[in-house]
Amino acid sequence: MLKIEGIKLPVGRGEDALSERVRKLLRLRNAGDLLSLTLLRRSIDAREGVQWVCAAAAEVKGEAAVLRRCRDKRVSRWTPPEPYAPPAPMPPAALRPIVVGAGPAGLFAALILARAGQRPILLERGRPVEQRQKDVEEFFRTGRLDPRSNVQFGEGGAGAFSDGKLNTGTRDIRHRFILEELAACGAPRDILVDAKPHVGTDYLHIALRNLRRQLIALGTDVRFQHRLTDIRIEDGAVAAVTVEGPQGTEILACRHLILAPGHSARDTFAMLLSRAVPMEPKAFAVGVRIEQRQRDIDAAQYKEYAGTPGLPASTYKLSCHLPNGRSAFSFCVCPGGEVVAAASEEGRVVTNGMSEFARDKENINGALLVSVTPEDFGGDGPLAGVAFQRRLEEAAYDAGGRDYHAPAQRVEDFLAGRPSAGPGSVIPSYRPGVRWCDLHDCLPPFVSETIALALPILGKKLPGYDAPDAVMTAVESRSSSPVRIPRGEDGQSPIQGLYPCGEGAGYAGGILSAAADGCRVAEQVCLAIAREG
Repeated sequence: MLKIEGIKLPVGRGEDALSERVRKLLRLRNAGDLLSLTLLRRSIDAREGVQWVCAAAAEVKGEAAVLRRCRDKRVSRWTPPEPYAPPAPMPPAALRPIVVGAGPAGLFAALILARAGQRPILLERGRPVEQRQKDVEEFFRTGRLDPRSNVQFGEGGAGAFSDGKLNTGTRDIRHRFILEELAACGAPRDILVDAKPHVGTDYLHIALRNLRRQLIALGTDVRFQHRLTDIRIEDGAVAAVTVEGPQGTEILACRHLILAPGHSARDTFAMLLSRAVPMEPKAFAVGVRIEQRQRDIDAAQYKEYAGTPGLPASTYKLSCHLPNGRSAFSFCVCPGGEVVAAASEEGRVVTNGMSEFARDKENINGALLVSVTPEDFGGDGPLAGVAFQRRLEEAAYDAGGRDYHAPAQRVEDFLAGRPSAGPGSVIPSYRPGVRWCDLHDCLPPFVSETIALALPILGKKLPGYDAPDAVMTAVESRSSSPVRIPRGEDGQSPIQGLYPCGEGAGYAGGILSAAADGCRVAEQVCLAIAREG
């Protein structure tokens, strides 16, 4: 098999254009000499014109002769990589393993265990995605928060109401497996070839429902509205868990507990601390959501090619290191999306971003974040970062009018240090709505200073990013977990049988990496069960 890289195609051209270009590059004499062609990867290149840049695998007649005749550096012999091999089915453990949290880490941990014949119990404090959608929409519409079912809690975790990005800066053999599983469950098949794949909230909800059905068919006991409230530890090992559900409190004997609580399970972190489970504070980032009109960013990125049929909504990735020693960067950019109300606790305002697969709404939004370290938290102990987050969220709640409206300000007013009176051309997308104010009143001074320094620098990198009427909405405080739960190479905490996992435990930073960590930890549980015999 041959691999061809750097194939350039006009936007809007499909499979026929790819086949034509490959036959030309390989100097194939007859159309029948191309036996098969598989698109491996594609990305948009807008540096000189706008075009797709693709990589493909081709099976051809007379491969050796074609390779000699072609003499193109973009063409090479290629062997498909070995696929990920999950643990094989084995006899079930005496006690069913328990997975806490139905975000990406917990779901894929449960999937690996279920396929290995272990019939796990999956506990999720929130509701299934169908009901969760209704609860979230009710909050967006009325400002009535359900602490049990919101953007943070419920089937799919925080990623279920996001852009559904699946790109990551790490390489892992499990990534392809995860993408294929999501596609088989209803996610767009584009995720298998896009260099920066995204599912979109709408398709992610479909995939979640189908993944749940698969788990149940494999013997998983999926329990929604079941919250972990305690862990019984005996002789340094997990012995049982206490769970609160619709029918009351239940104690479940347990020897293998995968803990994938998500980055907002603050009550769980507090319970772990009370049980002397080792934890440590972790650096993360805080800031605001910034919105521009999508067509303005498209014009900056694509120039005269903006609006070309078939051209996806543009995105960006920006960062800068500043004279004050701080860094600022974009995060979780949502083209054609909306800023969402992501609170999970009463009396606190949190923002996040969300896009559907089409990315066809009026605005683009992304987090503009400032790195914070434990030295910034203003307290000691493993949960000092949680306390820091809460202070920011409470300040945003007060500035927003104490009804889950979010404080907002235009960029020109923020830089001038004056409150905003209303929007310009950029209409804020946040629901239930915004209160115009001066964000300096609810952000820590070092965060405000860093954002003010960063805006003109980032605006030079991407014209229009710091447009005078771009809207900033506060506060983005849940970029990642503020704690890490240490674990060894065997995936276990110093507490035997406790397997911290995913973003909430400090080992992932997005849907794909969290799902991969879930697989990784489940593999370790399978090894432990096999050793126990």
